[in-house]
Amino acid sequence: MTSRFNLQGKIYVAGHRGLVGNAICKALIQAGCTNLLTSTHAELDLTDQAAVRHFFAEEKPEYVFLAAAKVGGIHANNSNPADFIRDNLLIQTNIIDAAWRSNTKKLLFLGSSCIYPKFSPQPMQEEHLLTGALEPTNEWYAIAKIAGIKTCQAYRKQYGFDAISLMPTNLYGPGDNFDLSSSHVLPALIRKFHEAKMNGQSEVEIWGTGTPKREFLHVDDLASACLFLMEQYSDAEIINVGSGQEITIADLADLVSRTVGFQGTVRYNTAMPDGTPRKLLDVSKLSALGWHSQISLEQGVASTYAWFFEHEQNARL
Repeated sequence: MTSRFNLQGKIYVAGHRGLVGNAICKALIQAGCTNLLTSTHAELDLTDQAAVRHFFAEEKPEYVFLAAAKVGGIHANNSNPADFIRDNLLIQTNIIDAAWRSNTKKLLFLGSSCIYPKFSPQPMQEEHLLTGALEPTNEWYAIAKIAGIKTCQAYRKQYGFDAISLMPTNLYGPGDNFDLSSSHVLPALIRKFHEAKMNGQSEVEIWGTGTPKREFLHVDDLASACLFLMEQYSDAEIINVGSGQEITIADLADLVSRTVGFQGTVRYNTAMPDGTPRKLLDVSKLSALGWHSQISLEQGVASTYAWFFEHEQNARL
């Protein structure tokens, strides 16, 4: 059912312009990949089944990294639930099906830690999937991702298709989305503190209470794990990818504030939602295979801020 991952084979990265896809492309090239296949949205609309099938029939990629998705933070998920469930269901179903039809050797699907129940035991283990209610603020995205997992499992069960599903924790890094209306918490904090510093503000407002705990993984670490698991892992069961470390939003704000050099204070708007109270992945399954994250949060925040500072004018604001 599985075959050895060949870096010299034709490798398609869906979503190569996104944070994760771009990091995977860089990691593949650094590892020696010479036959990398990508497509822009203008070249290929991944929500168009006929177009995706035609692309796969023509190109016949041997390996697929499915990093394409519609993503966003609490505000974006709450405001656009139809977009999040529809687009993600279409993208992933079209690609998984077309990959199987064109005899792709192996497909790697990227899910998300938000697939787990809101009050899942901590740290969250792979077997906690579908054992409780989801976080309401992002359930549309989560349900789409769960459907992607089940699609991979179904194609493996019925057709013997070698599709694996990775569940990364909260990701960040250079090239992130810093748009305050759609970004995740870490890039949003970087932009807020930077602008407050530049504008001479004495205070920064942060949604919620600051008490929720989050785990973060640098996107280059995720890319490393993707290549590792494409080589080492072949199973229907999902596998968590994270750092195994967590931090409160308040402590994260302090870290970002120090990194940016903001001298003012933080005010927590407790009228706004916190989201899931705690999200820490149990990464023992991945650790047992021999992979561990290498980039500390302090290093990662510093490099991400340095990138934002250099690219502020066009940093997806």
